[in-house]
Formats: sequence, structure tokens, C-alpha cells
Amino acid sequence: MSTMLLDRSHTCGELRKENDGEKVILMGWVDRQRDHGGIIFIDLRDRYGITQVVFNPSAKNVYATGKTLRGEFVIAVKGFVEKRPDDMLNDSLATGHIEVVAEEVEILNVAKTPPFEIADNVDVSEEIRLKYRYLDMRRTAMQRNLILRHRMAQITRQFFDENSFIEIETPMLMRSTPEGARDYLVPSRVHHGKFYALPQSPQTYKQLLMVAGFDRYFQIVKCFRDEDLRADRQPEFTQIDVEMSFVNQEHIFRLVEELMVRYMDEILGIKLELPIQRMTYAKAMELYGSDKPDLRFGLAMVELNDLVESCDFRVFVDCVKNGGAVKGISVPGAAKYSRKQQDDLIELAKQLGAKGLVPVKVGDNDWQSNLNKFFDEDTRKQIIDRMQASNGDLLLIVADNREMTNEVLGNLRLKIAQDEGLIKEDNFALLWVTDFPLLEFDTEEERYVARHHPFTSPSDEDLHLLESAPGDVRAKAYDLVLNGTEIAGGSIRIFKKDMQQKMFKLLNISDEEAYSKFGFLMDAFEYGAPPHGGIAFGFDRMAMLFAGRKSIRDVIAFPKTSSAISLMDGAPSPVGSKQLKELGVKLAR
Repeated sequence: MSTMLLDRSHTCGELRKENDGEKVILMGWVDRQRDHGGIIFIDLRDRYGITQVVFNPSAKNVYATGKTLRGEFVIAVKGFVEKRPDDMLNDSLATGHIEVVAEEVEILNVAKTPPFEIADNVDVSEEIRLKYRYLDMRRTAMQRNLILRHRMAQITRQFFDENSFIEIETPMLMRSTPEGARDYLVPSRVHHGKFYALPQSPQTYKQLLMVAGFDRYFQIVKCFRDEDLRADRQPEFTQIDVEMSFVNQEHIFRLVEELMVRYMDEILGIKLELPIQRMTYAKAMELYGSDKPDLRFGLAMVELNDLVESCDFRVFVDCVKNGGAVKGISVPGAAKYSRKQQDDLIELAKQLGAKGLVPVKVGDNDWQSNLNKFFDEDTRKQIIDRMQASNGDLLLIVADNREMTNEVLGNLRLKIAQDEGLIKEDNFALLWVTDFPLLEFDTEEERYVARHHPFTSPSDEDLHLLESAPGDVRAKAYDLVLNGTEIAGGSIRIFKKDMQQKMFKLLNISDEEAYSKFGFLMDAFEYGAPPHGGIAFGFDRMAMLFAGRKSIRDVIAFPKTSSAISLMDGAPSPVGSKQLKELGVKLAR
């Protein structure tokens, strides 16, 4: 192996016409070879770009080696930079005005033919891409995604350092406190029958850091949840974890908004206008049927109860009488929908759980529907006006219990926006959702569970409802939503022992169980815990959205499949009986 290996002078994306005549050494992968019957051209690739290398027959040994090169061979080339002829310029490449004429070449390693082409638009299944992830990551698109993620991490650390935050690592092996998703458990070899848990979040640790006096903490941290997966979930994921002392909700909002300004500017080149819009949880559910509404398009839901409660259409009348909700969305220009298209929407509404769906075409400033006879002209016009509909629009109306009506119309809203091309993919709509319910009732366990987590503080205005109407209590909790995806969530925390005990009681957690799981935190509260709160960002989700991808697997170097399998290295895998015996673990058959 020659000393050429130690002297790479430039990357494959660096040379320009100003380098004309310079002696250079490049190293990389053969992207493709083109033999033009006298001259061989090699596109040499690394993560910085592509440079064209010329092998002339006059350099016999170099030329002979050039003829043997194949895709993904790793080579080193020594030569001189030469401007390309005017009729051979390639403006699609940053290096497209030059080429390197090879004087020496060394094959550093050969390569088998890869199972798919190393190209951005290659047509290959995700399973194959994940099995050969080290090849998939050679593609420019994947490298661009991971470089973007790297830049986000650097911006994050710089921003929090500038704002007096300290990055502190918290344990990966902790006590299991199952209250939410299932824990990943790690058996102890030293203490048979006992287990560590991988952290679902550093929640208790960051609260202890506040007790310890580190009033501004952050961490880019791995978290683990054993839950059903989807496009924006992985069993192991990354959070930007943030906690602050002596703050209220407004302080946290202002800090996060400054960080989002930095991301938008440096990653996307977008000037974000502040403050970010806010909406209560209740309003989001009533208008959009979702606690993470996508505001890149309209189609807000409109309630019609007062307009239809006295009409002759029994479905609507009975719904209002029974405490339900009659609501609709107006779809611009969709009166053109065929009968089949309308029937498909009705069927979808039923699949989502509704009893049905009423589509109404608008034309000549009135309804064009066989339901006209059930509504007087004034009511029909009032509905058109309230829904801000125009001629050529289609009204989609659902009558059901309020929760079902909101859920069904919320899902229809998203589907129609996608089908009608109403979503501008290059738009970025941020939203704070506030005032979440503190608790929700679990019908299976027949008890209240924490909507966020058991350490979330109830709203001061609702403290009097904790015992009489716990389901009506709002939390000092908030989510940050980007384009219909929750990218961050947080809350102001409980910091007094008596309030934390009251919260555990509401959750039907006994004093013994509470102390067994969280005694260390309860004890800490007795030594002067400051008021504190924080937020955690889904780092993978943000990177996915900023990169314009649909799955977080595209911004994670080595992700798992939707069934939590690593196709590349075969994890999870069986282990030997010796290892199990050492751990004191016996497998159930």
C-alpha cells in the first residue's frame, strides 16, 4: 500500500476551475465508469460530491487499471486538474467545469456488485435498503439527511450553551416505573430477579437536577419505549430534553420560539414570525378534530346544532337532542365529486366509526340535494353562510356524539386535503396547543391516568375541581405542533410533596406503590425543590420534517423496521443458555 493513502489533498466536491493545473490526490468510490473507446471516464464519489477523472491511453499502466474499475471500487487517484472543454461542461455538478487527468491510480479495495444502484431515485424496497444500510447511506439523499441532523444537533448545543444551559447526561439503566408505554427491561447479573429499565425519558432525573440547583439543563438523549411502531416512531429515539427552574409557561414558550427561529433560519432559510400561534386543546379538537392540527390548509369544522335543532331531518334533530354535535366542513370546488366519490367518503366515515355522512352540493346559492325538503330555504342559506361555502363547494356533515363527530371530520379533513392537493409541502405551520386535560379515564383499568405524566401540574384555576370533577381539570401542559406533527411536549411540574401525593391518589396509586416507585423524588421534594418546568423535542421527527421526509427512518442512521427488527445485523437475536443462566433468566415455553 503506497503513501498516497496518507495524502488526500481534496475531496471529490471541492475542486473548481480556479484549481486548473494543480496537482491533486483524490480518494473515493467509483460511481460509474464510461469507456469511450480510447478514453475512460470515472465519476469518483465521496460524501462531498463527484469529480470526473480521465484515464488517457498514453498513461499505459494507469489506463490499464482504469479499464478494470467497477462500481463501488475504492480508489486513490493522483493527477492534475484541467478545465473541461466548453462543450463538455456539466452545470449540474459543482465540479462540472473541471476534470482530473489521472497520472497514478491505486485500487484500495474492490467491491461486489451492490444489490441496488447507489442512486437517489433507485426503485428498491425499504427492506433491502435497511438490510444493506451501509450501502443505502452512500446515497446522496441519505447523506444529506444525516448531515442536516448533524447541523441541527450543533445548532441545539450552541443555542442552549449561549442561554446558560448545562448539558448533563442521565443514566441509561434506571428503575422501572411503568406508567404509560411499556419499558424495555434489562436483567441484572449481579442481582438475580431484579431488572433495570431503559429510560422512556429522563423525567425524574431532570427534576432531581432542578432540586440539585442546576436551573438550566438540556441533553440530546436516547429514549426507549416498547410500543407499537409507525412512520414517526422507533423503539429507540432521540429527544432534546430541556428543564428550567423558576419559570412559568411563558418563559418556556419564549425560549423555544427563539430556538425555532434559529432552526428555521439556519436549516430551512425561513424567517419565522413570532409569536407562534396558540390554541387551546379544546378549541383544536372542536375546529380540527385533532390535538395536533395541520394548519397549512383550512377546512375547519363548523358547528350547526343551533341551525338544525328544529329542522325536519330527524337524524340531526335527534343528535342535538341527545347531546351530540352536528358539524361539517366545506370543501372548495368539490361539488364536482361523482356519486361514487361521495359514496366512498360516506363509507370511509362509517369505517372511522360514524353512523354516516351527509354530503351536500352547493350551487346557485342554494343546496343541490334531495335533502332540501327537510330544511327551509332560510336554514339552508344560513348553513351555507356559516360554513363560508360558495357555488361549486361540497358540504360534508356528520351527526354523532361530539367526540366521534370531531374524530371523523378531523380524519376526513386530512384525507381531502391530501386528495385535493391543498397541502403546500414547502410551507411550515407552527402551533402551540395549550391547556390539555390533566387526566383521562381508562375504561379498561377503570381509573384515571395521567394525560401527560404523573408529574404535570394542574392549572391553578382548576385546583378546586381535583376531587369533585377530576376529568375537567386542565394541566399546565403544552405541545408544539409543526405541520400536523407533534414535535415537542412539556409542562410545568409539580414540585411540592403534598400536591404530588394528591396526584398519585387521583391516579389510584397507593402510598406504598408511589413510595416504592418514586420515593426518591418525593424525598427530594422535602429538601427545597424550586418551581420548575420544561419541554422535550422529538429530535427525529423534527429532522424528518425539515428534511422533507415521510418517515423518521430516513433520518436515523441505523433504524429498526415497523416490527422493531434490525434487518442489517439481525437484532433482536437469541442468546445462549450460558448467558441466560448468568442472568438468572429462564425462557417461558
